[in-house]
Order: sequence, then C-alpha cells, then structure tokens
Amino acid sequence: MVVYYFLAALSCWFGLQSLFSGIRYAAYVRRETSRPLPKFQPFVSVIAPGRGLEPGLIDNLRPLVSQDYPRYEVLFVFDDADDPAIKIVAELTNMVATRIVISGPATDSGQKVHNLRVAVNEVDPQTEVLVFVDTDARPAQDWLRKLVAPLGDETLGASTGYRWFVPERGGLASRLRSVWNASVASALGSDTTKNFCWGGSTAIRRTTFNDLNVAERWRGTVSDDFTITSVLKEAKLPIHFTPNCLVASVGDCDFRELLEFTTRQIKITRVYASHLWLPLLLGSTLFAIAFFGGLILIGVHSRSSAAYIFPLLIFTLGATKSFIRFRAVSEVLKTSRGDLVAHIFLWPIASLLYLYNAIAAGFSRRITWRGITYQLKSPTEAVIISRES
Repeated sequence: MVVYYFLAALSCWFGLQSLFSGIRYAAYVRRETSRPLPKFQPFVSVIAPGRGLEPGLIDNLRPLVSQDYPRYEVLFVFDDADDPAIKIVAELTNMVATRIVISGPATDSGQKVHNLRVAVNEVDPQTEVLVFVDTDARPAQDWLRKLVAPLGDETLGASTGYRWFVPERGGLASRLRSVWNASVASALGSDTTKNFCWGGSTAIRRTTFNDLNVAERWRGTVSDDFTITSVLKEAKLPIHFTPNCLVASVGDCDFRELLEFTTRQIKITRVYASHLWLPLLLGSTLFAIAFFGGLILIGVHSRSSAAYIFPLLIFTLGATKSFIRFRAVSEVLKTSRGDLVAHIFLWPIASLLYLYNAIAAGFSRRITWRGITYQLKSPTEAVIISRES
C-alpha cells in the first residue's frame, strides 16, 4: 500500500505539471491567433504526396486549389500513373497552377519520402517557400497564408501546424483516436526549441531546405517530419508552431485501424526519436498503476475513503486539461465536430493505449503504411518488405 500511495502521489504530481502545460498551451493558442499576420506572401509550392483512395479525399484536396493566397502552385505526387486518386485530382476545378508528378516506386526510403524528394526538384523556379501537406488533412481556406506568414522572420527554420482528428459519424474507436492524438497536439507551443514539424502541414524557406540538404538527409528514411525536425534542431533553427494551422482530419476508424495507426506512430517515434520512447513507456506504466490500480483498490477496500482519493484526483487533473485543450482548439477549428465529452472521459483509455503502443514498439520495428510494409532498421535505413499494388 505504501508503494502504491507513493506511485499515485508521483502520478498526481506529473498530472499537475501536465495541467499547467495545458494552461500554457491554451494561452499560447489565444495569443497567437489574435496576432495580426506578417505581410509575407512569396510564391509557394505546395507538395501533396498521395497513394490510393481514402474517404473524403475530394473534400480534402479541394481546399488546396482554392486557397486565399495570391501566388502558388500545387504538386500532387503519386508513385504510379494508374493511381485511382489521380482521377480525383483531375476533377478539381483548378483556380491555381496544379501538376501531377509521377515519382515511381521507392527503393531506398519510404514511399512518401521518395515522393517528396522527387517533387522538390520539380517546383517552379520562382518558388521561395516549400509547403508539405498530407492528403488526409482538410485545411481551411486561409491555411496557406497563415502557415507561410511566420517565415517573414528569416531566423525561423520552419512553420508548422498539426492535425486534429474530427470523427464524422462518431463511434468509440474514432473518438478514442481523436483523444489519443490530442495529447501530441498540445505538446507544441511557445518553446521553439521543443517544437517539431508535422509533415501534414509544414512550411520552410526553399533556401533553408537547400542549405541544410534536407532532400539528401531524407534518403533512407520513412519519416519526413522527424527527419526535417532533426535537421533543423542540429542547425539550431527554431520551429514555430502556428495554431491557426491546426488542421482537421475528418473521418472514422475501427479498432483495428486505431491500433494500427497509433502503434505505427510510436514505432516511428522509437526509431526516429528514441529519447521519447522510454519516458512514454515509464509514464504510461506509472499512470496505469496509479489510476487503474487505484480502481482495483477501491474494489478491495470500498469502505476506505482514502482508496478513492488518488484515482479521483488523477482523473480530475487529466479531464481538466482535456477540457482546456479542447476549448482552445475549438476556437481555431470553427467547424470542429469533435466530442468534448469523449475528450473529458476517454483520456484514461487513451493513456492505456499509449502503454500498449509503447510495449509493442519495444518488440517490433515493422510497420505498414499506405499498403507498403517496412522494416525500420535505423533512422537512415528502411527496408521495403512488401508492397500492395
């Protein structure tokens, strides 16, 4: 019992620190979204790598060709000229210059990274800023303007947003995915040295990209965003988190897809940011012991008021942070249909899911992404095991 109370008290301490970070996150979001945008609108190349069809694809791609931005182009990149998504792209009403780039199959890196490496060599000569976006993201009409504007400060390395999963029809798995992902979203903030790039919404000056030789550093990797983050940190260039560029990722998943997505993310994290994996494993284990162990303790000592204190306190701290974070994000994603109740009550299950993910990542480095199975041997070596046509 003494050991449990010690671990539970420790979990409460970490929960309190997490709540403070949530308060700082919400304050940062309010502060940044109220600032006037810098008048920086150079010619931009938006690169959207894709593979295959996915629900809502046309609704995700349509905003890319109708941005409230004066001068830009969009490059849609596929590995196969027969990709069915190309027909979707062809149906778009092009209000800006769009091009389809066929990259061919990857051999020495992840397919997405290979697509990006090919595409950056195809951009317009007048391009000053490169923007990378995922096809499962659904940006707002002013997304590009708000993402690029911070780069008016030439000391910045990159500007980034992040995803926010929005369940379409609902369901427990879809809502749990949103809650699971939310904790990563709120890890970004005012500390530019701790921020990271998200490949689904990142802008970088072309000169910075070339000077740091990012395309070559991508060779052999699967994670475009972890790699570019590492390159910028090595160069001591700050990464600016742009809350205005939180992007909705609208859709649903079942429990198999939930486990596949979340475990893949943590496997990638273990390979490309190994210093984050062990704290995640230990922190998730501590939480499971303190919270779920406390619930078991209640069942054993139901008449002891002390048995209720720690689980209730731990839950209250986490639920309060979830509420603060959800409210802050809702101010940015005006059309968000996210479930506040789910974020308040499902976060303990999401934390337990993190523990499962961390354990699974400790035993395997094999992932499947967009129909391609990889073995992640190291941050610079990914082997393609199989490929679906």
